Amino acid sequence: MFKKLKSFIAIFLIATFIMPQSILAYSKYIVAGGENIGLQINNDGIIVAGFYKVAETYPGKDASLQKGDTIIKADNTTIESIDDFIAAIKNSNQQSLKLVYLRNNNKQTTNLNLIVDDGVIKTGLYVKDMVSGIGTLTFIDPNTKLYGALGHEVIESQSGTMVNVKDGQIYNSTVTGIDKSTRGDPGSKSANINSNDSYGNIIENTTSGVFGNYTKEIKNDNLYEVATYEDIKTGSAKIITVLEGSEKKEYDINILKVNNNKNDNKNILFEVTDEELINKTGGIIQGMSGSPIIQDNKIIGAVTNVVVNNPKRGYGILITSMLEEAEN
Repeated sequence: MFKKLKSFIAIFLIATFIMPQSILAYSKYIVAGGENIGLQINNDGIIVAGFYKVAETYPGKDASLQKGDTIIKADNTTIESIDDFIAAIKNSNQQSLKLVYLRNNNKQTTNLNLIVDDGVIKTGLYVKDMVSGIGTLTFIDPNTKLYGALGHEVIESQSGTMVNVKDGQIYNSTVTGIDKSTRGDPGSKSANINSNDSYGNIIENTTSGVFGNYTKEIKNDNLYEVATYEDIKTGSAKIITVLEGSEKKEYDINILKVNNNKNDNKNILFEVTDEELINKTGGIIQGMSGSPIIQDNKIIGAVTNVVVNNPKRGYGILITSMLEEAEN
């Protein structure tokens, strides 16, 4: 029994030492982004973006639909696009459609009345199956070829609903103009998107950012060590972003507070101190989301939000949160 016990203990100890741990797969050094990018995401299903009146009624509202509902089936047709929805209407009895839709990830059903108005079948619904916009590339992992961008989710603007990715792409984009931020009114970048020059696909749209596979050649001349939460401190840092054309530049900021809340993308509170950036943009503007934050030659996070009442201040997400989400 003693020999068996010793044997068991030895096996247990060996198993303990060789047991795979929860090891993160992202690289210790990653490529910092800063490039302006265009995004196009095709939604899985069609999003109800609004309602219009038909013959003194609102068919969509009468069917108890709400902005942000995602229609996934009409009668016996699976709905992945607006074209699918049009086909379902043509193939219906042209009086009503039985809809299956998602609300807060829960399936529900309803009947939508179809109304013929001036010889045209109308639904009373404004719908979208695709969302496009601009943002900033945050990082590329040179080993896994995964990228992360924005630091927050992409939403459908009319309903405020997070887009559920069927597929999508990120593209080369050049900044053509700046609308400056003022107190209470966040500014924005204007940009041209080159849809013939894809940087990669979009796999995930999450509260931590947009993620996918980077398909361009990766240049390893802009590698930064990944900072842990313990590495980050208050004080001076920099952001990398594009304000004109495709030229990436570093701008000075001052980090005011840091927290380690994994359920938030407002982990780093900072203030813009760079006079050039303030003069050109007024502070943080829309389109800067995803701009890498660098401190002590380490990448610590990405810009996510502007403080609306003080656009010289903004928030950032921890880089480790984005890297961990990219792995999922």
